[in-house]
Amino acid sequence: MSAMVPSRNFVAMISEDDFHHSANATYRPAGSNLRADQEALLEKLLDRPLPGLQRPKDRFNGTYIIFFSLGIGGLLPWNFFVTAKEYWLFKLRNCSSPTAGEEATGSDILNYFESYLTVASTVSSVLCLMANFLLVNRVPIRVRVLASLTVMLAVFLLMTALVKVDTSSWAGGFFAVTIVCMAILSGTSTVFSSTVFGMTGSFPMRNSQALISGGAMGGTISAVALLVDLAASSEVTDSTLAFFLTADVFLGLCVGLCLLLPRLDYARFYLRPVWPACVFPSEEQPPQDYPSAPSAAPGSGESSIPPLRPILKKTAGLGFCIIYLFFITGLVFPAISTNIESLDKDSGSPWTTTFFVPLTTFLLFNFADLCGRQVTAWIQAPGPRSKVLPGLVLLRTCLIPLFVFCNYQPRVHLHTVVFRSDLYPVFFTSLLGLSNGYLSALALMYGPKIVPRELAEATGVVMSFYVCVGLVLGSACSALLVHLI
Repeated sequence: MSAMVPSRNFVAMISEDDFHHSANATYRPAGSNLRADQEALLEKLLDRPLPGLQRPKDRFNGTYIIFFSLGIGGLLPWNFFVTAKEYWLFKLRNCSSPTAGEEATGSDILNYFESYLTVASTVSSVLCLMANFLLVNRVPIRVRVLASLTVMLAVFLLMTALVKVDTSSWAGGFFAVTIVCMAILSGTSTVFSSTVFGMTGSFPMRNSQALISGGAMGGTISAVALLVDLAASSEVTDSTLAFFLTADVFLGLCVGLCLLLPRLDYARFYLRPVWPACVFPSEEQPPQDYPSAPSAAPGSGESSIPPLRPILKKTAGLGFCIIYLFFITGLVFPAISTNIESLDKDSGSPWTTTFFVPLTTFLLFNFADLCGRQVTAWIQAPGPRSKVLPGLVLLRTCLIPLFVFCNYQPRVHLHTVVFRSDLYPVFFTSLLGLSNGYLSALALMYGPKIVPRELAEATGVVMSFYVCVGLVLGSACSALLVHLI
């Protein structure tokens, strides 16, 4: 796919009155007859500036490293929050000889704690994604990014301060505080990640890849931390305090990186406001790295909601790929994969008991997912219009029976174990992670690139919504699959 730059002789000027102005972009209304958004912007087009334009170099890969770090920062705190399962059980256990009524309440909290966390995080994520889409052109990116980071840091500082506090006398109150903090953390993390991802839509695709790979690195770091905690067998509050302090430091680092990013020449080049002042022949759009003239001053003109219908129409194919990808992943991981036991469990070896699931499920999946996403830095195939991409996505359906017929325990209805070796779940988990990382990274990177640049950020929010829908559907159906086994 070669990038073609249209001749300047065919440029036609469009009246400024036909466009809406906002804090972050200028765009034509959804009902407009502007034909410039009818064809997808191929990703390679982004890497070739127009003649006469000098694009700054990303010195020392500074922008790439910043986006990679922000990807880690967007998910690492949430991963630490969820990984500290033993800590939550320890804190919520009422140690003060409760009465019968209190014991029933405490038992309910302990038995359904993860379900409460899932509901709180899912609801807040969906609501915050919707709010973020409505605020795309009303609140500047810088404000949303820094505000969400600040709230995340404040929540984690509060939870860090409570680690060493004895909550046995107010377990119910601590449970309420935890659920509220989880909801706030999940929502603000969603706002932060979707906003930064939308921002990378104005950059060459390697920067989107850096952010996506950073998210996978966050999961890998949390999996490694879990293994270290198991190996050290330290006091649960000590290890959790170390996890939470690490998240605090990293969130503070992300705040500094967000303040540094606009100071880099390379980043400023792509962060300049977009101005759709011309229409090119053959229904092509100018490259997204074109540093067009600044839009109207912030606060001037009409501040409007981005047009949703053209975004959904443009990204329908990629949206299906993303939803189905994460549906299959959520269906298998972690509900099915974490219940696959080693066939040598009776040997009593720590590798087949204590470390089997953390190694073969959490660490292996996250590392394979990271590798799959990192490969997209060098290989971007198939393309956004290719029918091979949805074909590969649908092919992942075969992974479901492969995991089901491993040594999943307990089994009630399906008693047959077909794959009678510990190597099989290792191979299947690697395949699940690699395919999830590679295919999801491609679909997510393509999304903001097949729409006009002025809609790139809003499209990034929509792509994040596709991810959320896929995970919710997968998690919901995983409960049904577990009962069928």
